[in-house]
Amino acid sequence: MKKIYTRTGDEGMTGLHGRSRVPKDDIRIEANGCLDELNALVGVIRSFLPPDDEWQELLHAIQKELMVIMSHVATPPGVVNPNVLHALELTKLCETEMDAMMDNLVDHDYFLLPGGSVISAHLQFARTVARRAERRLWTLNREHPLDKGILCFINRLSDLFFVMARMEMQRQNWPEEKWQKFSYKRKNSK
Repeated sequence: MKKIYTRTGDEGMTGLHGRSRVPKDDIRIEANGCLDELNALVGVIRSFLPPDDEWQELLHAIQKELMVIMSHVATPPGVVNPNVLHALELTKLCETEMDAMMDNLVDHDYFLLPGGSVISAHLQFARTVARRAERRLWTLNREHPLDKGILCFINRLSDLFFVMARMEMQRQNWPEEKWQKFSYKRKNSK
C-alpha cells in the first residue's frame, strides 16, 4: 500500500471482510470502533508501564486478541475468517489473574471514584470503554450472532481493568477515594 488514503469512504461507506460495503454508522463498524478505541487505550496503559512490568505480557495478549475479535466483527455471515479466536482461553486467564490480584487486595465495600495514579485512571477509563464495546457487541449480536467467547471476553476485560486499577493503587500505596458504601451491604448488615 503506497497511500494511506483510498477515497473509498468519502461517501459514508466502508468495507467489511469479504469486500462487502456498509454505511460507516453500521453496528459492525460502531462495535469495531469501540474495540479499536479500547485497544489503543490498552496501548497507552502499556506505554506508562515499565517494559519489564508483570502486566505487559497480559496486556499485549489482550491487544492481539482484540485485533482478532475486530476481524471477526468485520466478517459478515457466509464469509470465512481465517483468524483463530482465543477469547475463551484469554477469558480464563483474565479470571485467574483477577483471582490472584483479589487475594492480595485489601477488600472494600464502597463505590470508588475513578482516578488516582495515571495508570489506575487509565485502567478505569479502559473499563468504561470495554463496557461500551460490550453494549455495542450485544446490539450486533441481536442482528448477527457472534461467537459467545467474544462477548464473555469483553465482559471480563472490564472486570479485569477494574481490579488492575485497584491493584495499581495498592502497588503505588495510593489511597482509593471512596464515594459511598454499597447499599446492598448496608441492608444485609442490619
